[in-house]
Amino acid sequence: MKSEIEAKMKKVMESLDARLLNIRAGRANPAMLNGIMVEYYGAPSPIHALANVTVPEARQLMIKPFDKSVLKEIERSINEANLGITPINNGEVIILTVPELTEERRKDYVKQAKSVCEEARVALRNIRQDANNDIKALEMPEDEEKNAYSMVQDLTNQYNKIIDEKLKNKENELMNI
Repeated sequence: MKSEIEAKMKKVMESLDARLLNIRAGRANPAMLNGIMVEYYGAPSPIHALANVTVPEARQLMIKPFDKSVLKEIERSINEANLGITPINNGEVIILTVPELTEERRKDYVKQAKSVCEEARVALRNIRQDANNDIKALEMPEDEEKNAYSMVQDLTNQYNKIIDEKLKNKENELMNI
């Protein structure tokens, strides 16, 4: 039972990590392009499947497509994704320059990170609630039941501490200029 609960909680952590990666900190990160689909021969494809994405400088992304005919489609998809970055197409590659973040924008990103972390906490509480309901349904001896509840609560506390650490690290990353 503990391994099932822990597996669910680890999935919440993986989801949290992925969502926190998408909150940018004024530095270029290829993960910023995750989820952007490009129409390629009638089928939507992720940018990473159609091009090499590199970081030549701290605040730049360079997208070099394997097939130059898809360059315009990649540019259009990035514009539609509303990243707040205008792609520059030089006919060979697309260059994205991540703008320097203002203090106000940084604070907005911190709020966004807090919101994402709170959603992860809610997911953990839901897992805890489900586990507690399962324990109740098992109708085991009272002392075993208390131990099981305690184990679930300890796991929840452990993962909540991890969320707090991730949030603190992300806040530091966002607020450091």
